[in-house]
Amino acid sequence: MSADPTRVWWVSPNTRQVALTIHPLRPAAVAAAVEFVLGMTERGITCLANAEDRERIADVVPHALLGELDDARSGCELMVVFGGDGNILRAAEWAVPRGVPVMGVNLGHVGFLAELESFEVPALIEHIAAGNYQVEERMTIEAVVRDAPGGAEVWRSFAVNEVSLEKLARERMLEVLVRIDGRPLSRWATDGVLVSTPTGSTAYAFSAHGPVIWPELSALLLVPLSAHALFARPLVLSDSTVVTIEVLPTPDYGGGVVWGDGRRSTDVAAGMEIEIRRGDRPLRLARMSSQPFVERLVRKFGLPVDGWRGAAERDARHAQ
Repeated sequence: MSADPTRVWWVSPNTRQVALTIHPLRPAAVAAAVEFVLGMTERGITCLANAEDRERIADVVPHALLGELDDARSGCELMVVFGGDGNILRAAEWAVPRGVPVMGVNLGHVGFLAELESFEVPALIEHIAAGNYQVEERMTIEAVVRDAPGGAEVWRSFAVNEVSLEKLARERMLEVLVRIDGRPLSRWATDGVLVSTPTGSTAYAFSAHGPVIWPELSALLLVPLSAHALFARPLVLSDSTVVTIEVLPTPDYGGGVVWGDGRRSTDVAAGMEIEIRRGDRPLRLARMSSQPFVERLVRKFGLPVDGWRGAAERDARHAQ
């Protein structure tokens, strides 16, 4: 809670609690969050935020009804994210271990994980006040870096989108041996390797020409990055699969790094191994409506549903 009692009011711990987080660089995110906090306050629901976000809101509304995020009880029912998909991934670091659903208000670019746009905040307030929202679960993955194949653990992280092994030196490739459930699949000279969830199939893996996987599926997606090999296709694997990537020693090894969702990282030396499997805790996404994924895919990517033939026919009809 803020040290200045004139700027932030504390409330009874018996009220409903909703957490929130704000994009650090977008004034529109602060405006949307202020509208949301005021709406929640009018309905007797306490909003929780970290010190930085509380201060930004209090600069606009000095008597905003806000609590400290670290004081969240086990009954905190929702985390609302005012930003883009990157902010949702950041919020997941807090929400996933606690099992708290996340709902995104898009103030970024694509906002694939976000549920609604900033102009829909009034509707969001009413839906949350009435408890009128649904929660879907998205699988996560967990990566463990070991100092050698089957060796001691040196780093661990979960990921909502993907775990990526990437080279550090632009002019040098990584030599890796990929195993599936302990059996060798292929040895690649490559820029890196991704292991993605279905949620992440529309993120980094999509840019690397991997397939889009419907989020209702439970699967792993393995995508080599610019691999020099005869067989280097993306693979869709069972969700029970364990993928291991051994970083092989080479005379000109330039270093590598493992990332979880592009947010958490550790350097890897030659001889280390990355083990990736399905995570124990899912990401819980809150939705105000059960929109089919194909509609979200078309809308977020601006897909030309008519195709070039249909567009030409439509233009011809309009020209008549």
